[in-house]
Formats: sequence, C-alpha cells, structure tokens
Amino acid sequence: MEAKAKVRYLRVTPQKARRVVDLIRGQQATEALAVLKFAEQSASDPVYKLVASGIANARQTADKLGESFEEDELVITQAFVDEGPTMRRFRPRAQGRAGRIDKRTSHITVVLASGDDIPADRKGNR
Repeated sequence: MEAKAKVRYLRVTPQKARRVVDLIRGQQATEALAVLKFAEQSASDPVYKLVASGIANARQTADKLGESFEEDELVITQAFVDEGPTMRRFRPRAQGRAGRIDKRTSHITVVLASGDDIPADRKGNR
C-alpha cells in the first residue's frame, strides 16, 4: 500500500526545505517524525505535519481497502522538494533606486509505502 501527501506554495525556500527533507528520506515514518520534532530548522514544522498527514492518508487507504494497518511498517520511499512561484517585492534603496526581494515558495511531496510494497531498488537506501 502506498500513500502520498503534498504541500504546495509553502513559504520556505526550496534550498532550506531540501536540507530538512534529506534528513528523513528512506527512514521509517515514526522515526522521521521523531527526527523532525527535534530538528531546529524552521522548515521542520511543516514537513512534520506533512509526514503526519501521509500517515493518516495511509490509514484511510488501508481502511478503504480493508487491509491491516501497521504504522511502524511505513517507510518514506520518496521525498522531494520542487520550487514554487516566487513573489517579487521591492524595497527602496539609495539614490532613488529599488532593490528586488525574492520571496520563494516550495512544493513538497512525501510518498510512504508499507514494508512489503517497497521497490527493490529503494530497499538498500535506508
């Protein structure tokens, strides 16, 4: 069984979000939640909520299919960050000029799978 969770237009730069997502890729979902809870980066809070949402999505999918659900068997098989649209703002600078401020956004996707559904090429990457 596979479950997916996405967050879009998150007001965190993709570079900072990738640092957090790299911490949890390939880990068990419960371990990933523990790592994110104590990570000091500001992006760890929304990624924590995203992984928790993925676990809830997996529980819903298992209930709908009538399968047994074990939260400890879920593994993060894929986790990636894409760049969202950039909001451009302008600040006044010296001598009548304007400086551009880029406020970047991210799209983060997490895919969870139970232990028996993990592809063979992903099993060695834990």
